[in-house]
Amino acid sequence: MIFEDIRQSVLVLDPYTCLGLSNHKLRGTLRNHRALEVDWEGVAYRLVYRIYETPAPKRVVILSFAAHDPADQRAIARQP
Repeated sequence: MIFEDIRQSVLVLDPYTCLGLSNHKLRGTLRNHRALEVDWEGVAYRLVYRIYETPAPKRVVILSFAAHDPADQRAIARQP
């Protein structure tokens, strides 16, 4: 449920600043990607995604949504 809410609202409306939610650019192997930090029922989750501006229309591709630390490893494994 929380994943659908984020995907259908925050990432559609404002993928760069996430409507003020905790997010940031990633570095290293995941440079050009962003992370949205979500605390849900005492668990820290991370949603890793990339924004493609071209070719139009703008797209947001989600690579992983998992507990904070495993999210990066899953995203690295799913990169094209």
